[in-house]
Amino acid sequence: MTTAREIMHAGAECIGEDESLARAAQRMRDLHVGALPVCGADDRLHGIITDRDIVVRCIAEGVDPQLMTAGELSTGAPIWVEIDTDTEEVLQLMAENAIRRVPVLQERRVVGMISEADLATQLDKERVGQFVAQVYAAPPTS
Repeated sequence: MTTAREIMHAGAECIGEDESLARAAQRMRDLHVGALPVCGADDRLHGIITDRDIVVRCIAEGVDPQLMTAGELSTGAPIWVEIDTDTEEVLQLMAENAIRRVPVLQERRVVGMISEADLATQLDKERVGQFVAQVYAAPPTS
């Protein structure tokens, strides 16, 4: 059984829920990532934001990314997996929710992220192809 631990990109960094979206965009640029987990002062996962979220739900709406916070943008309950979750369960969760990235938690703290790139490099082509077909058939989530 392959688990989230084996396919995740370890060391994911959170953006604080009170930090600006401009800061989040800078962090994404510097880290070469398209999503950041949003964590509260309690160091717990409160949400996730993507570069697309910032563009579509902030900038395109005429909101100043210097003023809007990561916490304001990340609404709803975050979708995540435990570090020992079976890879098939991870794929099913991501496909059912049409998400391309998922935070990995251990003892309620973010320890990694699983992205499409992680799936592409860690899983067989057939399984990746099935996942991609399911996710990209769904309408965008923002």
